[in-house]
Amino acid sequence: MAGSSKESPRPGEIRLWREDDWWIATDVETGVTTQGKSRVDALENLDEAVALHKGEIGHEPTDAELRELGIDPEATTTRDTDRPDFLK
Repeated sequence: MAGSSKESPRPGEIRLWREDDWWIATDVETGVTTQGKSRVDALENLDEAVALHKGEIGHEPTDAELRELGIDPEATTTRDTDRPDFLK
């Protein structure tokens, strides 16, 4: 029977389990976790989330995109500021 070790995950190792009505999927290497109503949904969400985490897809929003969402770019802070202690 195939298994995994929490101490030394294999490259590309994922964990998938069910909690109530949701399937939970975790990419062991990155720690990224997602969920979905089906196994397929959870795994598709995980693929997208890992790609975002690795910078393979997505982009920083432009000022125009932020304004379309009702966010004033001048009133927001960026990652360049010091993070609160609980986020360090």
